[in-house]
Amino acid sequence: MEIPYLYISLLLLLASYLFTSRFRRGTANLPPHVFPSFPIIGHLYLLKPPLYKTLAKISTKYGPIVHLRFGSRRVLLVSSPSAAEECLTKNDITFANRPRMLFGKILGMNYTTLAWSSYGDNWRNLRRIASIEILSIHRLNELQDIRVEEGRLLIHKLLSNSSSPVTVKSVFYEHTLNMMMRMISGKRYFDGDKLEEEGKEFKKILRDTFVLMGASNVGDYLPILSWLGVNELEKKLIALKERRDVFFQGLIEQLRKGKGDQVGNKRKNMIEVLLSLQESDPEYYTDELIRNFVLVILIGGTDNSSGTMEWAMSLLLNHPQVLQKAQNEIDRNVGKYRFVEESDMPNLPYLRCIINETLRLYPPGPILIPHESSEDCVVGGYNIPSGTMLLVNQWAIQHDPKVWTDPDWFNPERFEGLEGTRDGFKLLPFGSGRRSCPGEGLAIRMVGVTLALIIQCFDWERPSEAMVDMTEGPGLTIPKAEPLVAKCKPRLELQNLLSQL
Repeated sequence: MEIPYLYISLLLLLASYLFTSRFRRGTANLPPHVFPSFPIIGHLYLLKPPLYKTLAKISTKYGPIVHLRFGSRRVLLVSSPSAAEECLTKNDITFANRPRMLFGKILGMNYTTLAWSSYGDNWRNLRRIASIEILSIHRLNELQDIRVEEGRLLIHKLLSNSSSPVTVKSVFYEHTLNMMMRMISGKRYFDGDKLEEEGKEFKKILRDTFVLMGASNVGDYLPILSWLGVNELEKKLIALKERRDVFFQGLIEQLRKGKGDQVGNKRKNMIEVLLSLQESDPEYYTDELIRNFVLVILIGGTDNSSGTMEWAMSLLLNHPQVLQKAQNEIDRNVGKYRFVEESDMPNLPYLRCIINETLRLYPPGPILIPHESSEDCVVGGYNIPSGTMLLVNQWAIQHDPKVWTDPDWFNPERFEGLEGTRDGFKLLPFGSGRRSCPGEGLAIRMVGVTLALIIQCFDWERPSEAMVDMTEGPGLTIPKAEPLVAKCKPRLELQNLLSQL
């Protein structure tokens, strides 16, 4: 007779648990929740590559504000301009933190670098250094000669190889790395097939960095896996950090001894600027801070910029009428007797439209770097608990048919009349608010002038009648699955100008 009472008691307990759980969820007023959420793993079972498209499908079904659980972490998934605006303006300070993840612990020096530091005095100091000392308009203008010279070297390289198809991806990548490293340290590593040992190690470090950054670490969401021991990814990250520290410390020592290749011995590169600050405050401007600072700038300014240029040229080759319109604009505003310069960019609005449309279709950061709430807040009328990781799905916003007409169609004209690279919160290629990318000005200069130069100096076409394959590959920054190969021919109208190189 006791057994039925036991069953009844268990049923009552279960009913009470379900009722109170539902009541708590109702009073908590959390955003819509995806069903089912399994014990321990939560919604991790849903995550399939590419992540930005998987999350976009979830938002299509459940709405632009969704509550998820990735293992032990609460996640707020946002995929509309209004929700993104509310997170990055009204709740900007609240969401200014970074979640603590393995990459930030190891490559972010225990969450102290500009990219991984949470909001506070350390982050404010680093942001000030970036905005005032390193990436200000004044500093970028000082380093303009480097970008001009690298632009001429790029044109010379393409002229030398114009008789055969060009692997555009590698050309853009090496060009961008040369620009960035010369601005950072005064060194230039890529020059044709010549690559010294230092350059080879530098190339390996960057390759391994992007490979490992594209890897996922389940331990960030299931801490028990981390407690069980050091995983293979962690071992690789620790080894990579050690190699990066040795390499960039060597650059610092060379410049400290005055052995760096200064541009015309007139301008200080970025490391030299930081070393001069070290003289006045050695306790704060340590070698470790300098190493990590320039690494953040280097990583943020290379793959993203070269990838955007490759996507832009792929789109232009599939839409030759757009390419011709851009070339006509350059001819009309710059002429055929001098090379396009950074100062010409405000007079090339259609080129800016092409860049914006490329960034809309293929954003280098399809999901903005994760934020984390430092306190309870409200988004879209829903209560968001402290410690919630925020994911803004930029790709979903920029491909939403409710926001854009024919969102999958390449149409630069849609941005005519827009100044800059932002269209409210519909287009956020560099993020917004306190954690927006401080290198936006440099990126736009590098991408804009490089594209303008190669469009001005060459006629471009596909290697065959087939359209350029626009399939997206796996990776952190939406790389092309098939690297772009194209044919370029020097323009006869610019023969006199090109002969001066």
